[in-house]
Amino acid sequence: MADRMRVVEVEQAVREVREHCAPHDRPRVVTSGNFAAPVDLLGPLLAELPAARLHALNAQQDLPMHDGVVPETTFVGPGFRRHPRLAYVPCRLSMVPRLFHGPLAPDVVVVHTTTPRDGQVSLGLEVNVLPAAIEAARERGALVVAQLNPRMPWTFGDAVLPLDVVDLGVEVDAPLTTHLAGPPSDDARVIGARVAAEIGDGATLQAGIGEVPDATIAGVLERRGLKVWTEMFSDGVLVLEQAGALDRGTPVRTSFVFGSQELYDWVDDNPRVRMLRTETTNSPAAIAQQPAMTSINTALQVDLFDQANASRIGTRIYSGFGGQTDFTVGASHSPGGRAFMALRSWHPRADVSTIVPLVDEPVTSFQHGAVVTEQGIAWMWGRSEREQARNLIEQAAHPRVRDDLWEEARGLGLA
Repeated sequence: MADRMRVVEVEQAVREVREHCAPHDRPRVVTSGNFAAPVDLLGPLLAELPAARLHALNAQQDLPMHDGVVPETTFVGPGFRRHPRLAYVPCRLSMVPRLFHGPLAPDVVVVHTTTPRDGQVSLGLEVNVLPAAIEAARERGALVVAQLNPRMPWTFGDAVLPLDVVDLGVEVDAPLTTHLAGPPSDDARVIGARVAAEIGDGATLQAGIGEVPDATIAGVLERRGLKVWTEMFSDGVLVLEQAGALDRGTPVRTSFVFGSQELYDWVDDNPRVRMLRTETTNSPAAIAQQPAMTSINTALQVDLFDQANASRIGTRIYSGFGGQTDFTVGASHSPGGRAFMALRSWHPRADVSTIVPLVDEPVTSFQHGAVVTEQGIAWMWGRSEREQARNLIEQAAHPRVRDDLWEEARGLGLA
């Protein structure tokens, strides 16, 4: 097939996008999320659309939005959180790609890629749901526009796109957004050490971002033959690589990456890192095939029935399902696999217990292998509901609320 992409100036791209969107009342613009948003191109494009829906996962605060833009997402990031016009679409991350072929069909897809080589570009740090959005755009004659950045790392797998799926390319030399995590708190170190003690040689890790995953990784540097199958990873995976903990014969598989410039340099042109589309990384069936799959997730609350709320504060959406349900189910079905729910027993800012009698908000996930706090490990799977409640109260809850929880447990028929 002949190369389709035309490299144009930003003004030409803006003009073509505006003309393409003119027949639509509120065109849907799907774009790269997390730390790979093509901000330099997206700004002028959106400025010329009087009304639009902007669909991005875990949007950061640098996304340009005027009063005619409706932020739309299945996972709320800091850029969209508390936005008065937010359109939140509840959906497991593994199912999001299907939305683009149905109710959330794109009119324009704006991605952040490398510059071309050998008739291809790479999506670099963010694959995620973008291949599905591009395919849906091609099916319905929507526009695909790429911000071509020479600083974007070249990654392999589903990140690599032939130029004939992109309509317009705009060259933008811009620094990539980096993320540097601070040192884990004392509580996070204790929780991470408890989880790490349960991980053996040869296990497969879902290595996300945050204090507890970072602290867990610090506790498994002496393990050998570890594998990574995850939705995303940050610098913790590079630490494992440098420690010799990873199985060199198995690719590190993920859907998106963010972290330090050192991490970006490591993934650039690295055939051991395989960027996979979300339908693959987050498929519970694919997760279940990974040996000793160890999933580590967190929540805002866990109740005495082992139900976790990781999505809402009160009635307000805070984040969303994300991949938590996908990985909890997949890890639970893996041979030797376990799904850990790891959180502090006390929420420092809200000054409340995170172990509650019964969550008031919609449940994000349930049936975890164990709930881990700085107080201890409460084993859940295979225990009766009364044993689960007892383990949560005695092993995971903060001592100052245990008496109250026992009283509530009796009222719920759990004691």
